[in-house]
Amino acid sequence: MLPARDKGIRRILVVDDEPHIGRIIEFKLEHGPYDVLLCHDGVAALDLLRRDDPIDLVLLDIMLPRLGGLELLAQLRRLPHHRDTPVIMLTAKGNETDRTQAKALGANDFIVKPFSPKRLLARIDEIFGV
Repeated sequence: MLPARDKGIRRILVVDDEPHIGRIIEFKLEHGPYDVLLCHDGVAALDLLRRDDPIDLVLLDIMLPRLGGLELLAQLRRLPHHRDTPVIMLTAKGNETDRTQAKALGANDFIVKPFSPKRLLARIDEIFGV
């Protein structure tokens, strides 16, 4: 079970295999304020997403151990309770093929690393209508 969260605070799942990137994102978003969960591989993230616990947005890398980000996105979209959950791809793989495939699978946005944490927060706020 996920830890309890304050009412009205949105929960964001960050799936990135680089721990320092995850910590940077977590630090920035928790001052957003958002509740942040970190996963470092695709299988752990999918296990978490299969639960009924609320996750309001997913930040997803493409290159992940055990289950890649695009496959994770495809499986996430098959889960009834996450069919419409916003997903932002956040990846060093910025080629057009990956971008096109991510959009076709239902990604809401595609941001290439290196990225501006301030701009990422602004994009998340925009998605939530903050």
